[in-house]
Amino acid sequence: MNPPPGQSTTAATDATSASRFVASPRYELLTLGDELLLGLTANGHLTFIGTQLGRRGVLLQRNVTITDEADTIAAQFRESWARADVVITTGGLGPTCDDRTREAIAEVLGQKLVFEPAIVEAIEARFARLGRKMTENNLKQAWRFADGEVLPNPNGTAPGLWFELPPPPPPPPAAAVATAAANDNRHRVLIMLPGPPNELQPMFIEQVLPRLAARGLVAQREAYVQVRTAGIGESALEMRLQPILDRHGVASGALSVAYCAHFGQVDFRLSSPSGAFNLDQLDAIAQECATLLGEDFLCFGHETPAKVVADLLREQEQLLAVAETVTGGHLSASFMDMCGKAKFFAGGCLCCSHESKMQLLDVPEELLMQHGAASDEGAVAMAVGATERLGADYGIAITGFGGPCNPATDETAGTVYIGLCTPNGIWSKKQHYPGGTDVVRERAVMAAIDWLRRELLRARRGASTPTAHLPRSEGVPGAG
Repeated sequence: MNPPPGQSTTAATDATSASRFVASPRYELLTLGDELLLGLTANGHLTFIGTQLGRRGVLLQRNVTITDEADTIAAQFRESWARADVVITTGGLGPTCDDRTREAIAEVLGQKLVFEPAIVEAIEARFARLGRKMTENNLKQAWRFADGEVLPNPNGTAPGLWFELPPPPPPPPAAAVATAAANDNRHRVLIMLPGPPNELQPMFIEQVLPRLAARGLVAQREAYVQVRTAGIGESALEMRLQPILDRHGVASGALSVAYCAHFGQVDFRLSSPSGAFNLDQLDAIAQECATLLGEDFLCFGHETPAKVVADLLREQEQLLAVAETVTGGHLSASFMDMCGKAKFFAGGCLCCSHESKMQLLDVPEELLMQHGAASDEGAVAMAVGATERLGADYGIAITGFGGPCNPATDETAGTVYIGLCTPNGIWSKKQHYPGGTDVVRERAVMAAIDWLRRELLRARRGASTPTAHLPRSEGVPGAG
């Protein structure tokens, strides 16, 4: 589908049809902002909203990214509103002169904007909590549609807006064929969301999805079952699962499976487009798969590997300490967004210089001189030092070399050493990850967390030997 004529600044994307979405209402997303079209900001709203709707059995049919110009907003909204059952907009609800979404769409709808004192009170209260004075232009955010509703924004100043045309009465039997004019009276929903992700995302999950579910516009729960795995490749995973999938009719279409690979993990989703299996039956098939996969099974749903590790540490009443160089604090950051982190995470040390490793982690100077920090010995010493200095039960350390500063000559780039200190022993492993610094960092963090996860699973089972398939360095000082 092409953008509206004469709007060269519009980027439109049409999704392909999928059989399980045929009966779904048509959703269209309008993402607004010159910063998106200029490439200054990535369009994360498409990824987030598309994912959330997909989980509830709805395929987002179209996304259009447009400028902040009022005429462009009005023209594109008019087109989407005439075609879609649900239109979602993001951005342009704030206090500045380039926030024009509310006014442009109100004109298309013929909706009068009314001033809402309750919104002003919420904005003033937020500024007071922050110890700042509210400027007058913030009052612009207090206007709403006369026939619409307000979606409160506890994380910002611009509330979301909800506008709905009620469904028409049932047509008489003679009116079997709907005309284009009659179609204009169908049940439609407009959802207008603020642009900042930290405001949009909780608003969408906590307010928008429940409203849509109550109206039958999305499923009450996820329309498929997702299984997350770690430490196994996509092709190997498919071969492992094939006997179970064949037994449940994947070849006939009764069961559908879709794979999605990430750094160090692979997700697969089980669904039944034909309706041969209900969600409870899909849950049972997913459990079969998880049992077969053993330690390669990470979780059902969308938990991060770090969250799985955190839960295991809490369950076993154990504390974790970390030390890192090449990963730049990302290993520690993996655990920092979780509630109650003090119950399982003692802390972390980011040590780049030899001096910091000696002072903060008690790494012997002679070890650093003989082997270097980027070595099996260095990784082990850092893991032990973090564990002992922070009073933890488990310790992970990552050291090594990031992405190449000079790709033509830097042969060590991407070489990483991971040290693991546990109550059952101390080990290290050497890995090599091609790619830039960001890739090396993400892969190393994933590998370290997954290694710890497997050791915690073994500890829960009472196993006393190392995880068999992970390489350990021989002859590392202090290794168990």
